[in-house]
Amino acid sequence: MAINVKPLGDRVLVHPIEEKETKKGGIIIPDTAKEKPQEGRVLAVGTGRTLDNGTVLPMSVSVGDKIIYSKYSGSEIKLEGKEVLIISEKDVLAVVSEERVPVGASN
Repeated sequence: MAINVKPLGDRVLVHPIEEKETKKGGIIIPDTAKEKPQEGRVLAVGTGRTLDNGTVLPMSVSVGDKIIYSKYSGSEIKLEGKEVLIISEKDVLAVVSEERVPVGASN
């Protein structure tokens, strides 16, 4: 998806990853009963948070990262017919890695 939106400051543009519509047993869950997704793919990032002294803290997430974010965070907008979120970097809880990290390991 090519986009023409650049988030400002410490904002992140996220494409939410929806859960599959069917659960075990083949039961179809209607949209109204589904929980809001908390996982998404980063589409664009701002320049970072500006501190009081003028220093800019770089963003911790990058375009393409799969993230977990706070439930009900951000503002929903439609972009090229798709629902996306603009959230603050502080609402990003984790970056999902494809590589497995042993419990207790520090990276």
